[in-house]
Amino acid sequence: MADGPSNEAPFRLIDNVEFGSEVEVQSFTNLYGCRIGDQTRIGPFVEIQSDVLVGARCKIQSHSFLCSGVTIEDDVFIGHGALFINDKRPRATGDDGRLLQGGEWTLLPTLVSRGASIGSGAVILCGIRIGERALIGAGAVVTRDVPDGEVVAGVPARLLSAE
Repeated sequence: MADGPSNEAPFRLIDNVEFGSEVEVQSFTNLYGCRIGDQTRIGPFVEIQSDVLVGARCKIQSHSFLCSGVTIEDDVFIGHGALFINDKRPRATGDDGRLLQGGEWTLLPTLVSRGASIGSGAVILCGIRIGERALIGAGAVVTRDVPDGEVVAGVPARLLSAE
């Protein structure tokens, strides 16, 4: 494991991150409590939260958000502005009006399998699996599992064709 990214860039928040070798992280990026695999490239204005696992040789483009509970396997492409969600029923406060704290909601994990590609602006809801080498179209809203090798697009995302 490396001590940090292999490149220099200003204005990065990096806290408690486990880095593989030859990882590049651009400016204006927030990484905390996550693991980043070998030779992965992370663009500017990306946030990767705690307990996210990113595999080797991935490309995560600018303005993407990977929240806790997301696992990205090796060789995955994530387009500009892709967003992941980890709570199906988000609320700011409980029934008593008190601000909810960590652990007072249900985190649903998401898996993006090896070689998958997620288009720019896609929104990936929680509790799903995106299959190996699946392709998610730009702007798609993925609400359910995507089988291996399938291509989906639209709102909600629907099957277009198989590889």
